[in-house]
Amino acid sequence: MTTNGAVCVFCGSSPGANPAFAAAAVITESLAGHEIAHPGLSELHVVRTMHERKALMSSLSDAFVMLPGGFGTCEEFMESVTWAQLGLHDKRCGILNVGGFFDDLLRFLGHAVTQGFIKERQVAGVIVEDDADVLLDAVVGAPSGRVAAP
Repeated sequence: MTTNGAVCVFCGSSPGANPAFAAAAVITESLAGHEIAHPGLSELHVVRTMHERKALMSSLSDAFVMLPGGFGTCEEFMESVTWAQLGLHDKRCGILNVGGFFDDLLRFLGHAVTQGFIKERQVAGVIVEDDADVLLDAVVGAPSGRVAAP
């Protein structure tokens, strides 16, 4: 692995059913009281609102990666993908498909392509790997233009 960039990781702040899914990096004050802030982090930012959270994560990041999580994880990652499609940033977006966690989501994206809601090149621009080192090598680096504009 040869990463030299800041990667924003969207993941569930609750540990989930599998210990491999547990992690959190930037949470709001209200979530800090209700969910688990990972004790092994080298840095934890606690902000007041979700909008502050998204703005901070975006400004600190060179790429975006989604790990297993729930509604908030998917919403934040998909917003990053959408912003790339709209040309608001040119940062790479990747999914770490731990244990096939995102297989159904990937099938849904394929279905959305066949139904004409998403362009195939846009889905192809999202990097999907099941190995964290491979994914990090793929997302960190020069802007990729991988998520094609509409």
